[in-house]
Order: sequence, then C-alpha cells, then structure tokens
Amino acid sequence: MSNKEQTLSIIKPDAVERNLAEKIKIIFSENSLKIKETKKLHISKDEAAQFYKVHQAKPFYDQLCSYLSSGPIEVIILEGENAVLKNRELMGATDPKNAADGTIRKLYGVSIDKNSVHGSDSVENARKEIDFFFKN
Repeated sequence: MSNKEQTLSIIKPDAVERNLAEKIKIIFSENSLKIKETKKLHISKDEAAQFYKVHQAKPFYDQLCSYLSSGPIEVIILEGENAVLKNRELMGATDPKNAADGTIRKLYGVSIDKNSVHGSDSVENARKEIDFFFKN
C-alpha cells in the first residue's frame, strides 16, 4: 500500500539570498521527494502572520513573521512516500547546531531563526499550508 503525500517546503529568505534554492531542491530530488510545483514570492508581514497563526501565542511569533517577510522565499509542493516525515528528516532540527550531519539545516542554517527551510509538521497542516500559497 502506497502512502503518497504532499507537503509544503519553504526556502526561507536567508537561503534564497545565498542562492541555495537549487542545492536544497537537489536534496529533495535525491531523496525521492518530487517537486510538484514551485514559486518564488515576497510575502507581506500580514501574510506571514496569517501563515504562522498557529504560533501566535509563542514569544518568537512576531520575529518569525518579520523574518519570513524580510525577503523573497520559494514555496514548494513536495510529493512522495511519507513526504511530511521525510521532509522533516531532511530538514533536521530547528536549531542548526542540534541538527544531524547532512541535514539541510546543518548544511545551510545560520541560526535557530535563520534556519533556511520550513516544512509542514503534519499531513493536515501540509494541506492548509499548500492551500495558503497555491490556491490563489
């Protein structure tokens, strides 16, 4: 039985600025995650606030929104077997210092805030996040 899923990946402003998008996309492709759709955009702080609404009560919320809207991002729909979990494994821990060797955040993350990538944390959230960027 196949467990094909879709998940959302965001290549964050720090990684786009350092021209890492292609290197990151190669990591996805080499790990059986198919890039279904991609687009580069620059969202407003209000849009970032909507996107990160689940984190509203957390102390880092405002900083998170400011950062995501600070420059161009690339949003990607990834598809594959257990895509949500696989993408999260490829990203590594939120803090690059704690991320496993070879993970995207270990390779390219600058700090816990500028950790280069975002990935959906569940199939349900993946659907919402994909709709947020691709249903317009």
